[in-house]
Amino acid sequence: MNPYTMAALFAAALVLIVIGFLVFTTYNEVIALRQRIDKAWANIDVALKQRHDELPNLVNAVRGVMAYERGVLEEVTRLRAAYSPTAPVPRQAATSEATSIAVRQLFAVVENYPALRSQQNVLDLQDEIERLEELIADRREFYNDSVFRYNTRIGQLPALLLAGLFGWLPRPFFRPDPADLAVPSTELRPA
Repeated sequence: MNPYTMAALFAAALVLIVIGFLVFTTYNEVIALRQRIDKAWANIDVALKQRHDELPNLVNAVRGVMAYERGVLEEVTRLRAAYSPTAPVPRQAATSEATSIAVRQLFAVVENYPALRSQQNVLDLQDEIERLEELIADRREFYNDSVFRYNTRIGQLPALLLAGLFGWLPRPFFRPDPADLAVPSTELRPA
C-alpha cells in the first residue's frame, strides 16, 4: 500500500475515533444531566407530599376558632385536593404556587386570632409548614438550575446534533402558568 493511502486511512480512523469519543462523552453527560433533573424533581415531590400531609392538621387545628374565615380554609383544602404527583410539571408548579399563596394567606389570618397564636400545636404546625415552604423553594431552585443546564447542553454542539437521534427534548422549568394561579380572597365571610 502506498504511503498516501496509509496516511488517509490513518486520518479517517483518527477522525472516527474523535467523533466516537465526542458522541460517547456527550451522551454520558446529557444522561447525567437528565438523572440530575429526575433526582431534583423527586426531591421536590417529597417536600410537596410532606406539605400535603401537614395541611389537614393545620386546617383542623384552626377550624373551630376561625369560624368566620371559612373561605380561606376551603381554599387551602381545595388546593390540597388538587395536588397530583402524576400531573405534568407545569400543572404541579401552578398547584404548588397557589397552595403556597393560600398557606401564606392562612398564616396572615391566624395572626388576627390571639387564641390561635397562643396554641402550641398551631405554632408547631405553622413552623413545620413554613420550613417545608422554604424547602420547596430551595428544591425548586435546584430543579430549575438542573433543567437550565440540561436545556443549555442539548442546545449546544455536539449535543444539538445528537438530540434528534436520541430524542432529547427540552424539559420544562418548575414555574406556574400565571393563568393557573388563583389568589385566595382576603375578605371575611360569615360561616
